[in-house]
Amino acid sequence: MEPKNTITTTTTTTTTTTTITITTTTTMLSLLHLLLFFLFSSSMYTSIQVQAASPYPQYNNTKQQLELRTKTSSNQSTNIPLSTSKKYEGSSELIHLRYHMGPVLSSPINLFLIWYGHWSSLHAKLIRDFLLSISNSNSSAGSHPTVSQWWGSTAALYADQTGSNVTRRIALAREISFPAAPRGKSLTRLTVQQIIGDAVTAGSLPIDHRHGVYLVLTSGEIQMQDFCRAVCGFHYFTFPSIVGHTLPYAWVGDSGEQCPEVCAYPFAVPSYMAGATVAMAPPNGDVGVDGMVSVIGHEMAELSTNPLVNAWYAGEDPTAPTEIGDLCEGVYGSGGGGGYTGEVEKDEKGRRWNMKGRNGRRFLVQWLWNPVIKACYGPNALDQ
Repeated sequence: MEPKNTITTTTTTTTTTTTITITTTTTMLSLLHLLLFFLFSSSMYTSIQVQAASPYPQYNNTKQQLELRTKTSSNQSTNIPLSTSKKYEGSSELIHLRYHMGPVLSSPINLFLIWYGHWSSLHAKLIRDFLLSISNSNSSAGSHPTVSQWWGSTAALYADQTGSNVTRRIALAREISFPAAPRGKSLTRLTVQQIIGDAVTAGSLPIDHRHGVYLVLTSGEIQMQDFCRAVCGFHYFTFPSIVGHTLPYAWVGDSGEQCPEVCAYPFAVPSYMAGATVAMAPPNGDVGVDGMVSVIGHEMAELSTNPLVNAWYAGEDPTAPTEIGDLCEGVYGSGGGGGYTGEVEKDEKGRRWNMKGRNGRRFLVQWLWNPVIKACYGPNALDQ
């Protein structure tokens, strides 16, 4: 019996020792694998975090210029030099402005103006001069920076799935006035369409499906649904049930009497910014109408790149799209953003401007989102 017990004890001891050895080796391998896993994961995490930390695009610094080739009405290419500096305001790879397969306004635009309410001839002429400056590259405005350069280096770069760019040609085709405000002095979005319908039904304005854009401008005494609270202007398309046709249109109101601090900024500033920001002197001497000019530019650019709300915009909700003007609201020059307009020009009378127009006009117009450099841009950028 003794030998049996000895053998049993030895066997047990040997087995136990072997088990401990294997367990220890396995534990060491597991710890090594775990250590390597954490080191690898940490490296990946650090890399991802560093990459996501910078919202600015990484431009190729070896290139001195980025040339954008866009189509003109004569089917010739125009080279627009853009500096590769990172100074473009609001630049970000995180903004996903996407194309949703709809049309842009690539055909030359016939603009039909509807003046609703009481308009002075001086105010109307100021707005006409701005609109005509978009196409007027050879105006008396002289050299850089001009309104036509603003349009050509931003809005005109957008194209649809056929490869056709937004047009550079905008003509004032016809105008009509409603000084008596027949639809009342308190309007809604649908009332604006009814005003367009009235003009079309009476034969005062034609139906122009191919080239027509209808711009309704309301004077200072006219109130609009959500004006000053949520909108300073808007664009959409008319309903056949109201107008009889689907036509692209926009509305902009004179905010000078109602809310200049909201819709005519920076020519008026909100009370909460008083002391920190000083209102700028408008380039043409009228807070409300000078403010309208920038809003008209904003809406015309968005209407041209997203006329049926199915072309160029950011976000997933087409009922509340973020468009090329929305992305750059309040930015008028280099360094702009966060309530600061950016670097703009000042004339001998202290009036602020950033673009030249026809008839010697000067305007202060907000920048637009450039789809190539993925940033807000304007012709008065300091890099130019």
